[in-house]
Amino acid sequence: MEPESAVTTCYRHPKVESYVRCTRCERVICPDCMREAAVGHQCVECVREGAKSVRQARTVVGGRISRTPVVTYALIALNVLAYLAEVVRPSIVERFSMLPAGMVGPDGLSYVYQSPVPAGFEAEGLVAGEWERLITSAFLHLEPTEGTFGLLHVVMNMFSLWTLGRAVEPMLGRSRYLALYLLSALGGSVFALLLDDPGAASLGASGAIFGLGAAYYVVARRIGADMRGVNRFMGFLLLWLLLSAGLTSWQGHLGGLLTGGALAVAYAYVPRGPRRALIQAAVGVAVLAVLLIVAAARVGGLK
Repeated sequence: MEPESAVTTCYRHPKVESYVRCTRCERVICPDCMREAAVGHQCVECVREGAKSVRQARTVVGGRISRTPVVTYALIALNVLAYLAEVVRPSIVERFSMLPAGMVGPDGLSYVYQSPVPAGFEAEGLVAGEWERLITSAFLHLEPTEGTFGLLHVVMNMFSLWTLGRAVEPMLGRSRYLALYLLSALGGSVFALLLDDPGAASLGASGAIFGLGAAYYVVARRIGADMRGVNRFMGFLLLWLLLSAGLTSWQGHLGGLLTGGALAVAYAYVPRGPRRALIQAAVGVAVLAVLLIVAAARVGGLK
């Protein structure tokens, strides 16, 4: 009778001879399956299982720490692509900008909204059920026909988004950051709906950017950062808000600032615990509901 072979092979690669065992599960592993451990080597599966038990690092508001501001880069890309689409088809601005109430006549021209809508005319804007304008307007900028000023609009906003986003996204984590950006954009549109001329169209990412500015201030105070630079930045942001009166939609800027600030307070000051993420999400849903209810009530009064 032949003696039993002493040759051992890797449990994942049966054709590979090996004599090293995982220090955790004691299965035989080959060099391709070895992972350095505090003592000896572990197999791929044991390393993966061990990683699940390691507590993930979190930001001060409970978000996952991410070094690369992926969401910021994605938002910039969407804004730039939308601007390029405007260059190719300028009618996109008219269709998707924030417009509470307007009318299109039989000649295809826009007119001041009247209720009831005269025969032969068609309503346009939020009164026509085009609710997507509340968000799509935040990804549009001044028409390319505006020349240098139109291009300057998107360049300035994207530079501001790039500057703020790289600071705020790591503070909040990707999901909270995206929620705050979109809700700030929505808040800007709703304030424009409430405070601006119902027949005036508005557009631009400024409302969302002002929301990020408010979040930057709130979270910086929460973590005890040196506020001198932050205060100077907020002074610049408030100056921008004042100077925007009569030039752009200051109502949208104010709405974004207040919405972003309110949501950031909820993110930053909800006590730590297993329900923190749930409470933060609930606050976000509540802010969304309030904004939509206010918008619906205002539009209902225009009809």
